Amino acid sequence: MTDAAGQGAHRARYRRILGFAARQLTQLWWFELFLPRIGLSRIAERTRADRMRRLAQRFHILAVDLGGLMIKVGQFLSSRMDVLPPEITEELAGLQDEVPAVPFVEIRTLAEAELGVPLERAFAWVDEQPLAAASLGQVHRAHLSELDAADTGFQHVVVKVQRPGIEEIVATDLAALRRVAGWLRRIRLVSNRVDAPALVEEFAQTSLEEIDYLHEAANAERFAENFADDPRIDTPEIIWERVTRRVLTLSDVTAIKINDTAALRAAGIDPSEVASVFAEVMFDQVFTHSFVHADPHPGNIFVTPIPKRADAAGPTWRLTFIDFGMMAEVPDNLRDGLRTLLIAVAGRDSKGLVAAAQAIGVLLPSADTAELERALTALFARFGGMGFAELSKVDPREFRDFANEFGDMVRSLPVQLPENMLLLFRSVALTSGMCSGLDPAFNVWDAAEPYAARLLRDEAGNIVQEFARRALTTADVTWRLPQRIDNVITRIDDGTVTFDTSRLERRLDSLMRIGRRAVAAVLFAGLLVGGALLLAPLPALGTALMVVSAVPLLYAAFAGRR
Repeated sequence: MTDAAGQGAHRARYRRILGFAARQLTQLWWFELFLPRIGLSRIAERTRADRMRRLAQRFHILAVDLGGLMIKVGQFLSSRMDVLPPEITEELAGLQDEVPAVPFVEIRTLAEAELGVPLERAFAWVDEQPLAAASLGQVHRAHLSELDAADTGFQHVVVKVQRPGIEEIVATDLAALRRVAGWLRRIRLVSNRVDAPALVEEFAQTSLEEIDYLHEAANAERFAENFADDPRIDTPEIIWERVTRRVLTLSDVTAIKINDTAALRAAGIDPSEVASVFAEVMFDQVFTHSFVHADPHPGNIFVTPIPKRADAAGPTWRLTFIDFGMMAEVPDNLRDGLRTLLIAVAGRDSKGLVAAAQAIGVLLPSADTAELERALTALFARFGGMGFAELSKVDPREFRDFANEFGDMVRSLPVQLPENMLLLFRSVALTSGMCSGLDPAFNVWDAAEPYAARLLRDEAGNIVQEFARRALTTADVTWRLPQRIDNVITRIDDGTVTFDTSRLERRLDSLMRIGRRAVAAVLFAGLLVGGALLLAPLPALGTALMVVSAVPLLYAAFAGRR
């Protein structure tokens, strides 16, 4: 494709995205803003669920047709349950990388340009049939040369290559999304609930990191270092000599997919045990290492059997993680915020929970939190006294009823999860779903309980120190209070206490001047209207009144101005 043709294709793509957005926003304006203004809000409410579902279906078709970043947009939106109705998130939840594979000749051209050598020199063999084809990249199996295999200790690798032209497509899509976000910022119905430009920038940062394979390789090494001494975890080795921003070469660690329960049982591995270990590992990432795999779907996690020797003890399998393009950092301030949230939940403190949510940026400043506090109070009243084991025995229908009511209320608030927390929640949600698929009796509360207890123990020492500090401060103030009161009384007796009221007097003078000018303006209007009415029957009196009205007009316009 020539440069001119490529630019034309990108312009057409840009216009198509904007056209789709403009049509949907026009429909939003008609149903959600115009019809309620003319008393037809019932029509908007009655059709809202179907309209949202059709909107998501049309976007699904657009995303699959365009590919590129738009599929990632759909996957990203499907996780934004904090700002989007369930009809949209449920429809987009099944959006996958439904894209055709790139012809191998194009993959070869890009890989050779990146590596700087012919593919036959970089690898002993490359499978022309892709192992996986996604919207941003494509994966092929390959073999290292004998010399490279001797250096690395393995021969079988996988080569991940960016789709040709994907960087230009990403730039085009992000430009269109930023334009749409600017439109949304001007719609109060949307801007009161979500900061659309910030949402797009959050998505842009994640997407740009995901197409930088040097960044992914660094993430993989950091993850491997975190679990270097953990026999439960394995990660692929990075062949740095075959890594660039657009090509990533890893040791081939393909094994049993974590959700393939039949293959697990055939290998003598209990799926419920896999669920338990997987949950423990994910919580370790959150609370111990503060570096979390944010895309733990079945294609990114394998269960690798370990040959068992008769004289050796230890696990017979381990979890192998791949694809580290999307990782969630848990910085200290977010960790502290989560700790505060946990303590508020433990103390059934709805006000403290809301305050903690505001402190970490979950609630936008415009949020009216009174209804949220009432909902949390009701939630705590019903479930607050229960431990994790008791909660697991509650009728699921009761949880569902609370969730439906609570979800509607939350979606009415200007709630927006910060990026790190969004990725963290995505990771926890995928973990819970994966574990439930492996073990129908799995309860995420049981997996979280040890970490929740540890956080509370860690916080207990901090609470004691804070309480002691505040107690000393209060004691100091109390000790000095009688002397300070005595000093004030002595100054009053001596007549040396003074009050500066000059600003108050100036403000009162200003208000009096405004009042007098307002009265003069009303008097001017009365004289002018009266004179105009009397001008025909009593010309002399009417004219006199109109002339006299100039006096209060001049006073209202100029009197007291400084």
